[in-house]
Amino acid sequence: MKQMQPIPIQLPYGLSDFNALIREGYYYADRTDLIPAIEAAGRQLLFLRPRRFGKSCLLSMLENYYDLGRAEQFETLFGALAIGQNPTPNRNRYLVLKWNFSMIDASGDVEAIAHGVHRHINSSINFFNSRYAAQLPHEIVINQDDALGSLENLLAVVKRVNYPLYLLIDEYDNFANEVLTSRAQGKARYDALTMGEGIIKTVFKVVKASAEGSGLERVFITGVSPLVMSDITSGYNVVENISHLAEFNRLCGFERDEVVAMNRRIAQLCQLPSGAAMEAMEVMRHYYNGYCFSEASDTRLYNPTLCLYFWKQWQHSCAYPKQMLDDNLAMDKNRIAYIASLPHGSQVIEQLTASDRAVTMWLQTGFGIEKLLAREVPDEGYLLSLLYWFGVLTVDGNDALGKTALKIPNQVIRQLYLERLQQELLPSYDLANTREAVAEAFYLSGEMAPLAAFIEQNMLQSLANRDLRWANELSPKLIFMTLLHNTFFYNTQSEAATGKQYIDILFEVRPDRRQSPLLDHLFELKFIPLKQLKLSDRELQAMSREALAKLPLVKAALAGAQAQGIAYEQQLQHDQPQKAWKLQRHAVVLLGFSRLVWLSEWD
Repeated sequence: MKQMQPIPIQLPYGLSDFNALIREGYYYADRTDLIPAIEAAGRQLLFLRPRRFGKSCLLSMLENYYDLGRAEQFETLFGALAIGQNPTPNRNRYLVLKWNFSMIDASGDVEAIAHGVHRHINSSINFFNSRYAAQLPHEIVINQDDALGSLENLLAVVKRVNYPLYLLIDEYDNFANEVLTSRAQGKARYDALTMGEGIIKTVFKVVKASAEGSGLERVFITGVSPLVMSDITSGYNVVENISHLAEFNRLCGFERDEVVAMNRRIAQLCQLPSGAAMEAMEVMRHYYNGYCFSEASDTRLYNPTLCLYFWKQWQHSCAYPKQMLDDNLAMDKNRIAYIASLPHGSQVIEQLTASDRAVTMWLQTGFGIEKLLAREVPDEGYLLSLLYWFGVLTVDGNDALGKTALKIPNQVIRQLYLERLQQELLPSYDLANTREAVAEAFYLSGEMAPLAAFIEQNMLQSLANRDLRWANELSPKLIFMTLLHNTFFYNTQSEAATGKQYIDILFEVRPDRRQSPLLDHLFELKFIPLKQLKLSDRELQAMSREALAKLPLVKAALAGAQAQGIAYEQQLQHDQPQKAWKLQRHAVVLLGFSRLVWLSEWD
């Protein structure tokens, strides 16, 4: 008898329609157990998460749960989920009105944007008319030139039928993106939209007034950052931001057990050997895990879009995707570049990129966009807060004073930082291609000479001309991470923990590439400023590498780095004996921003 092929798993990559997701048998990570907590949190809520983190799917789930028009579908949609066993009294009790501001083009002039807002709100009311035709005494009158007038007409009709209204708003801060990409025109547009009687501020003033006895009972808003809400706060000062509360940390994103379970299903589907699921976990932990949105939570989350991207390709070909970063998230690099363009921004970005350790600050939530437009950055915490809200830093607990610790969550986000640095330090087509060729030759051979020549000739002078008052042991780390980081081949770890110490950089071959001739590379790096050497840049350039290695400070630094590398290698072999390491150690000393000296050794 012919053996039946396993049925592929329906993975909802790019699908945020909860109704279709459940009815058509797609995978769904159940978060309906949090509905009672959402109801208890307040009646006008703001929930912020990075792009592509599942916010739209969350809103769609809430829409289906509360929509009175879907009461007959409750068992079909929610019967197998947590809330299906113990629904709240508010289930299927509301008329639901939904706005999605990402559908409004924010690139035109103020009049065009305002027209887009009116058109979108009117369109949603038209849909409301048809959706609830059976419940409404008559059709809501649409004012084509005044959507807020249309909204008032809707509220008047809703009050007559004695059904409460629930307003869901997705991507409320879509308009801030235009400001971040077009400062001159963007500022005028943004001010006109959010200040005074601007359309966005006016919309939220109407929402606030509607919740004060006019029939609007609940509001749930999603977005990326608090920037816009801070600027319209006088018009809408009743919203409660639940983004940082521990109970809602897992409201969007996948938990470890969910990722493990799906990995096991796909490994079984592909008939892969025992251990394949946990091997995939190791890869996904490096690249997709690490997100936390509450200082009071220890739960680390996996980016859901990236997981679905990985699973879909893994299931299709029974092999991991070559590129670990989904192109749909690569645009976040533009936000890193924007922060780098602000005063002191490059310094902050470079320090974050070179180190894997957390930075601490007071996380700012109530800050508007005016300072960005005026290019006035009050402190480092302001820049770090922006990076957090943009999703390229994440919470890593608190320090002794209660400050928030922030760090880069995973390797795909670090890749965005490093790609920005590559473009900045090696801007030409020829340099980018040469870098790739030199790096790939090093991956296979471990020969440092071509790598060092490229660094000395093309990177050190560029770095020397920058404002590097913070130059220290992070400087060589920044250079080698920028030059060698490659997610096609390596799980790259900056300050990888081994025992109670940290390896400067570990380039560990990806599990699915271990049969290739690629080598693992362990770097221990030292930095000696010119003033300590008591030599000028010209004198350094004139000396041979052998002569440089014999200088007492350099010789001691090389010996120290070599000894650390040997100790770290022994610890790795002890901690992970199951891995077939092909490890090459590199002790490297950077002399000012002029020369490199190294000692490379095989395991």
